[in-house]
Amino acid sequence: MVKALDGIKILDLSSGSVAGIATMILADFGADVIKIERPGGDPFRFLPNSPMWLRGKRSVELDLKRKVEQSRLHFLAQSVDVVVSNIRQDSAVGLGADYDVLSAKNSGLVYVHLTGFGKHGRYSSYPGYEDVVAAKTGRMQSFAGTVSREGPQFSAVQVASHAASQAIVSGVLAALIVRNRTGMGQYVQTSMLRSMLVYEQGDLIRRQLAEIDSELYGTDPRLLTDRNANLQYQPVKTKDGWMQLANLLRGQFDSFIAAIGLHDIFVDERTQGGLGEWELEVVEEVRDRIILRMLEKTTEEWISLFSELGNIAAHPFQTTQEAMDDPDLRDNGHVVEVIDPRLGILTKDDITLLDSMLGQVQADPDPDSGRSEQLGLLAKLDVTPGEVGSAAPSVGEHTFEVLSENIDVQDRESTIYNDDTAPPLQGVTVLEFASIIAAPLGASQLADLGARVIKVEPVGGDPYRQLGGGVGAMRVNGSKQSIVINLKTNEGRKILDQLIGMTDLIISNFRPGVDERLGFDFAHAQSINPDIIYLAMNGYGQNGPGAHRPSAHPVPGAGVGGAFFQAGAGFPPQESAESLEVIREIGRRLFRGNEVNPDPNTSMVIMSSALLALYARLQGKGGQRIFIDMLGANAYANADDFIRYRGKPDRKIPDNQLLGTGPINRLYKCAGDTWVYLGIHLEKEWHQFCNKIQSPELAEDGRFSSRIGRDENAEELSILLTDLFVTETADYWENEISSLGIGCVRADEKLPGEFWQSDDHVQENNIITEIDHFTWGSLLRHGTLWEMSRSELSLGPAPVMGEHTFSILSELNYNSDVIAQLSEEGIVTTA
Repeated sequence: MVKALDGIKILDLSSGSVAGIATMILADFGADVIKIERPGGDPFRFLPNSPMWLRGKRSVELDLKRKVEQSRLHFLAQSVDVVVSNIRQDSAVGLGADYDVLSAKNSGLVYVHLTGFGKHGRYSSYPGYEDVVAAKTGRMQSFAGTVSREGPQFSAVQVASHAASQAIVSGVLAALIVRNRTGMGQYVQTSMLRSMLVYEQGDLIRRQLAEIDSELYGTDPRLLTDRNANLQYQPVKTKDGWMQLANLLRGQFDSFIAAIGLHDIFVDERTQGGLGEWELEVVEEVRDRIILRMLEKTTEEWISLFSELGNIAAHPFQTTQEAMDDPDLRDNGHVVEVIDPRLGILTKDDITLLDSMLGQVQADPDPDSGRSEQLGLLAKLDVTPGEVGSAAPSVGEHTFEVLSENIDVQDRESTIYNDDTAPPLQGVTVLEFASIIAAPLGASQLADLGARVIKVEPVGGDPYRQLGGGVGAMRVNGSKQSIVINLKTNEGRKILDQLIGMTDLIISNFRPGVDERLGFDFAHAQSINPDIIYLAMNGYGQNGPGAHRPSAHPVPGAGVGGAFFQAGAGFPPQESAESLEVIREIGRRLFRGNEVNPDPNTSMVIMSSALLALYARLQGKGGQRIFIDMLGANAYANADDFIRYRGKPDRKIPDNQLLGTGPINRLYKCAGDTWVYLGIHLEKEWHQFCNKIQSPELAEDGRFSSRIGRDENAEELSILLTDLFVTETADYWENEISSLGIGCVRADEKLPGEFWQSDDHVQENNIITEIDHFTWGSLLRHGTLWEMSRSELSLGPAPVMGEHTFSILSELNYNSDVIAQLSEEGIVTTA
């Protein structure tokens, strides 16, 4: 089997799941990944999903505090293509594992470095854990009001971790593409902080536009803490469970209303016009009628009806473990079996160790307990498919093997190289046939890497332009060009064929069959351009019962478990919810938890998958098709629990008040009505914290000296810490504790848009950038996910609809008179 990364060798110096999942993906697609582990192994091997992110790798145990072991690392580094690291910069220097040292005799080395908050600025020493970054950037504050209490509320789904994993994968591939062109490697830095910015979906822009037009852009309704669901996105109770509706577009919503038999709504004079024009009392009346009607059938009955009708988006709410049995996820290969004899068959020492850490592992002598089910491949590539790797290695399992190999060391310093500093994807042209968020944002990330992305829009434009004043559309279409073509006309098809002829990659998010009807399906594109890459993304995948059904971000949010995870423990209540008032409140809370993250989660997978295929084509493997679906992409975003084996601990769910998952991963109220988040993940951090608060006895107290002890005595420890934190302000605690590298940050200071716009640390790390917009002039927009030592990344604004129609047609040798005629006939639209 030919794989995209055949022949690529990677040294993985990282610890933990974020970079671990990235190198797992690279291994799945053919890279030889050698994991360098400290004595005793990766300190995050205790995580329940570690058997997954360790799969397919070879483990070498080195003590890099010893010079002789450093020399072994340096010898290995001479023959590898890539190093992935999340070691702090000062520690990396001390361990002889920094870029300068490892690239000294390997100038072709690509070194991708994940930091927490970046290399500069006042937060640079803060630990880069998901929860700490979420608290600091205002993400937890954005969930305020989900539960009826004051203050920020815990954010559960590990979105920045997912984005950072994909940023590592994409950073590796982008730098390898540059090396293919120049012969030179480079240093690539990304961070958990940059990755969190992916989930800021427009408030940064809205805040700036509000200074120009406060009436139109003054308040983002998504930030209202007590808001109900949009009617299109209403969670509903059925006879036997809960279901998420996701009919964003008016045609889908009307199909849904007709399907449930509320036809009179269409002729009610109060419901004419767009949903945004309805009076509030009418909206709530229709909401109640929908809620009551959905109680009349079971979930299966409704899904069967909606599937038969075909234009209605809905999915049952389920946990991530339940999602692993979802037929659409299984039929599309997102659940795979990996046999690991070590899983479930434990020695007494193993049991003692794991019990001390987790308290939930039991020995099981059944040989079948070595079975595990895990995440499948990131994407389906039909020419260079991946293959899930073998079971996770034990610590140092391959040390002798790797160090004994004959290594072909090439002194690359003696070679003459191209000094090109152009962006990685300069010269790559992408045609985007996509709307709303997921696929457009994925294409925008490629544009940020230098690709020319031409957004092909229908007459009237991407419907996302009409929602929320177009702020979201500006967020997801940065650095692109826009051309508007009526593809239902012969002349429009001729223009399209010329564009396909100059294109390297097509990205489409239409349901199966639509691309063929409009003339941009893979077969047609390949007939024009044999080496073209075609990335097709939809909601449910190409196989399975949902293949032809529509989707929107609430579907994977509900279907893959993120929404239930965010809702908190004991939610929705197991007792019968009969009254309309109770059902409405449960629906409101589910809606707040099922926020927009499934779209950006998918965008990141689109970016990585496209780069895999682009790199493979550079290696002479030609064009190919790529299939991605939102359910699978969001399985990766829920990778902490998307694994199954005997003895696996249950996912830690936030408490019912959304304070956190335990006493040392929790929000606390402080003096001055401020809130702090404490995020401690390793035993050494717990000891350091106890010493800092001058209570070292806490760390030695049998109730709190281990993970199992802290879990069993969580209430007692929470009370002690509650009494501690209320004595000072959140700012005091952040200044005192985070400077030591322990996660403790104020969580209620700013909402995300304000944080990204005004925080000095963001400015110092070049995380946002200024652009000149066609309509609005100078604006700040999100920056890139990476900083690259050789490749220059230059960002542009989002285009207005049809902004580049004239220039692109001119490039295709249409003169101005012909373009004017095409515009008059409605075949194209110019800005």
